[in-house]
Amino acid sequence: MKQNSKPEFLPGTLEMLVLKTLSRGTNHGWDIAQHIQQVSQGALRTGEGSLYPALQRLLLDGYVEAEWGASENNRRARYYRITPAGRKRLAVEKRSFDSLLAAIALVMEDTA
Repeated sequence: MKQNSKPEFLPGTLEMLVLKTLSRGTNHGWDIAQHIQQVSQGALRTGEGSLYPALQRLLLDGYVEAEWGASENNRRARYYRITPAGRKRLAVEKRSFDSLLAAIALVMEDTA
């Protein structure tokens, strides 16, 4: 088993976390990454190399929309917002993820 101090994202999990973050309101990439890190108490960190490709996939799939604007420090930033299709996708992904966690918990609790 691989020793790793940093949890890895399961496939599709990053997109789900991005959609969840955007369900709170419009945001730009750096703030999305910061929110995920803060809410997870530092356990989940996402770099530009994984966050921006995930955002691009969500854009292409129609789950988020984006427009350019100025950030808090007056820099050019791309702001993302979740679409109605993205909200539906988030609900589906959350149900699926909850089922997966429940199944993993059953295996981990097995004392046989």
